[in-house]
Formats: sequence, structure tokens, C-alpha cells
Amino acid sequence: MNSINMSDVNVNPATVAMISLGCPKNLVDTEVILGHLPPERYTIVSDVASAAIIIINTCAFIGDAKEECIDTILAMAQYKEQGSCTMLIVCGCLPQRYREELAAGLPEVDLFLGTGDAIHIGEIIDTWRTDAPQQLCHISAPAGLYEHDTPRLQASPFYTAYVKIAEGCDNRCSYCIIPTLRGPLRSRSIDSVVAEVRQRVAAGVVEINLIAQDITAYGRDRSDGASLEQLLRQLVQIDELHWLRLLYAYPEGVSDELLDLIATHPKICPYLDLPLQHISAPVLKGMNRRLDSDATVALIEKIRKRIPNITLRTTFIVGFPGETKEDFATLHAFAARGLFDRVGVFTYSQEEGTAAATYGAQVPDEIKEQRREALMTTLGEIAREKNQSLIGSEVEVLVEGLSEETELLLQGRSITQAPDIDGITYINAGDANVGELVTVEITDAAEYDLVGHIKGSLDW
Repeated sequence: MNSINMSDVNVNPATVAMISLGCPKNLVDTEVILGHLPPERYTIVSDVASAAIIIINTCAFIGDAKEECIDTILAMAQYKEQGSCTMLIVCGCLPQRYREELAAGLPEVDLFLGTGDAIHIGEIIDTWRTDAPQQLCHISAPAGLYEHDTPRLQASPFYTAYVKIAEGCDNRCSYCIIPTLRGPLRSRSIDSVVAEVRQRVAAGVVEINLIAQDITAYGRDRSDGASLEQLLRQLVQIDELHWLRLLYAYPEGVSDELLDLIATHPKICPYLDLPLQHISAPVLKGMNRRLDSDATVALIEKIRKRIPNITLRTTFIVGFPGETKEDFATLHAFAARGLFDRVGVFTYSQEEGTAAATYGAQVPDEIKEQRREALMTTLGEIAREKNQSLIGSEVEVLVEGLSEETELLLQGRSITQAPDIDGITYINAGDANVGELVTVEITDAAEYDLVGHIKGSLDW
């Protein structure tokens, strides 16, 4: 749970505390919500106990995320009795998906907003205050798209920003509820994305993370011929831009042209998040994943050959309906090959409203967890070996501040460590400012994190 502090907003009578849950795509929505609270009427604060209005932006992708959201809502509801809260707002994916259930089960909540209603939050708050209903639900069909001129307050550190290039998804993976919550694919124009990136860079952002449910699908819904490759060609021309990171690329959409761009443009981080979900052919078919196992392996080999220094990240789902011992063994053996540098593993979550929820042969929870633990053990060993192979090398690191472990160290992220999902790099010698890019010599490594000193800091 991240409490967002925007201390540069003018002091106003109504104090608002904002809690953003879920993925970076949700964080962008949170920034849009904050941007639509007029600064002359609202002050954003970090202390929920002192806030008159508490807003929770929720996630409903899988069971664990829903549980976290409900727990957070119940915890924040206590401030209506014990704190200064007079209005509790819940917005995003959870009310979009469970409007009736939430309205009946959470009378403490005053206002529910859907995924497409953030831009109307000021008006809706006014309606609630004027009409004084016991509870108000404002949940429309997923539609719309924020643009470069949409009011937005950056909630991430000043040196890094997420730029959402598209909303929604058309892939229809059988386990995924996102098309229901977010609607069909809707891509922004290239001009709008470029304008936003220019704005962010001019404000001091060093790292731009391009995100969407599937960035390789960008532009397919448009009639102007826009594509991810065309977008990247324009973005790399922005002189002040340092790091451009690509997140959530559907394997089928990775083109030779995209790989050439990553290989030849130093501004594009040699990093690609390529969610595979599985590798066994029967499971891939059940998931409605269009790239089969042979084509997937061929793609990875092509990527490695074209960009030898690339860091590849993926995610796997274990316990998908019908996943047999043989299917899991196939996945485990594939993971053990060490083709990926970063891997996240999730247990399958049976989500009502998805095709997979109706499948037979649901895997028991205890078996799902056993398979996840076995996979994570193997992947952890591989991650440690890969990190230790970096000892003695030099990496570019974005300094993020004092270490959370000890104030005697700085910490940051290397060019191959994405924010929030990958490890960090500890800097045990040398001085640098927050937001500065430095060269770090790696001297030690753990399973996920690196340790080193700024180049030249030990010279005598």
C-alpha cells in the first residue's frame, strides 16, 4: 500500500489522502485522479488520519489483489470514526467489477467510481455533497483515454515516470478479466505520447517507462498507421531523454524491427518484459495464447542473438485448469534453462467472468502453491548465478537515494532493473545526487540485488 504525498499543492480547506494499489497502469490512473482535484479546493496529504477525504484506487486482477483492496478499504473506513475522514471513495477496477456486491457489503464507502470515471471525480464529489445520498455509485462502461494535456499529478519520484500509451486489450486470454474491466484496445496518437514524454523530460524525468496491457498492440486500432516501432523512432530523437523502458510486450507482437530498434538505440534500455505465462502446448492452448511453445523458444533465441546484452523478464502461471504433472514438468524444465533474467511466478486465480473459470479440472490450491515454490526455488538459484556473473562489470545506475536498509549506503537501479518489480543496486562508496546516472562497478551480488561502488570512488 503506497500513500501518495504531493506536498507542492497549495493549501486548501479539503484535505485528501490517496492510496494507490495494483500495477503501474493503476498508478497512472491515480495520477489522473489527483490531477482532476482542483488545487484551489483540495490539498493532497500523506497522513490518512488527518484527511477529510480518503480515496483508494483498487485492483481486481486476481484474488490476492482483491483481498488486499478489501482489507485496505476496511482499514481506511475506521478513520471515519477515529480520524478526520468524512468521505471514503473507492475507485478503479474493484467497483468496475463488483458494483452491486461492494455497495451492499461496504456501506462505509460513500462513493464508488469505475475505471473510466476519474476525470469526473470533482463533479461527482460535488453531486454527493449536494444531494447527500447515503451512497453513490458512478460506474460507466470502460471508455476514454487520457492524453498529454489531461490534468495529472506525478506520484512517482521526480526522476522516473510511467507513460501509458494505450488502454484496454483485445487479446482475450482465457484467464484474464482485463478486457471486461478496461474495455477494448484504445491507443493514443503518436503526437500525444511524444508530447507527454517531452513534458516529463523537461520536468526532470530521467527514465520513461512505456506501459500498456500489451505495448506491442499499440496502434492496431488506429487508422493512421501508428505502431510501437514508429513511436519509438520519434521518442529516441528527444535529446534530454536518457532511459526508455518497454514493459508488457505480448510475445507474438515482438517484431524484427522492434528488436533492431532496441539493439541500435542506446536510449532504449536493453530490457524487455515478455510475459509468457506457460510453455506447455496444452496449457497455452487452454490459455488462448497464440504463440506455441516452439515459436516461443525460437523467439527467445532470436532476441538473444540480436541483442546479446538484453535483460529479459517474464511471468509464469502455475496451476492453470488441467495443468498436469507433465505440463508442470515441461514448464519447470524450460525455466531451468535460464533463458530469462527475471521471472515472476503466480498461482492461477479462478476469476469469474473469464473463460478459464468455467474449465473443468481446476487444480487444488495446495498443489498450485507447491508448484510455485518449486519453480521459485529453481529460478532463485538461476537469478543468483546471473547476478554473480556481473561481479567485476560496470553498469549504469540511476541513483534513488539513501538505502532503506542502512543510511550508510546509497541505492539505485541499474539500466536492467525496472522500478517496483526488479531488485536494486546498493552503492557502498561514492557520492551522487538523487536522479543522477552514475557508473557503478559491481563487487557483490545476491539473488535479486547488486552491490558496488561508483567508478573512481576508490581511486587513491
